[in-house]
Amino acid sequence: MNNTTSIEEMSVWTTPIFSAQLPDHEFLKDALLDIVYQQKAAQSTAIESLIAPSAKHALHESTLDFLEIQDATIMEVKRTLEELILEVASSLNQAYWPEHTQAEAHIIESWYHVTQMGGYHDTHSHPNCSWCGIYYLEPGEAAVKGKGGVNRFYDPRVNAEHYSDPGTAYLSNQGVWDFLPTEGQVVVFPSYLKHSALPYFGEKDRVVIAFNSAIDLY
Repeated sequence: MNNTTSIEEMSVWTTPIFSAQLPDHEFLKDALLDIVYQQKAAQSTAIESLIAPSAKHALHESTLDFLEIQDATIMEVKRTLEELILEVASSLNQAYWPEHTQAEAHIIESWYHVTQMGGYHDTHSHPNCSWCGIYYLEPGEAAVKGKGGVNRFYDPRVNAEHYSDPGTAYLSNQGVWDFLPTEGQVVVFPSYLKHSALPYFGEKDRVVIAFNSAIDLY
């Protein structure tokens, strides 16, 4: 007689985050950096988007249409990122889409951050889109211990740490996950996920291109 209880684990409300290396980054990087610094030099204010300037320190932010610039390199990067977003969205959602439909990913907002010594971006999320991403064009010294500049993601389960004992050790007792970037890497995450850029202490600029996207079916 077998008295063993049959237990099935069911993981629910997981938060998918994806990372990938941007194809041809090494061939695109210099041209992209030239465009970023040309735009930065023309800025009339550090936070040109005018969005939440008090949440940002020692960084330059463009308006939210950076990937709309009519330049061959910019257009190639936008196309590649939209293909990546579509692959992510399809992998999770295709089973829920009507049969015989085609999907398209559209980057609807995009901007750069040039972060300097001591720069950071407070905790926030991105409304009015489904998927967000960060392309680490030049992470600077973010990969060097003690230099900071990592992106921190926060546990969306708001009450996950209301009680702690050995039975909750699997939650890690942190509520955060720090993403250490490498050059050319892209991280894609759902728009509801709160995140921040921790203070950066490198001598070299930390340069990223961030974007928000939406998915359409036809």
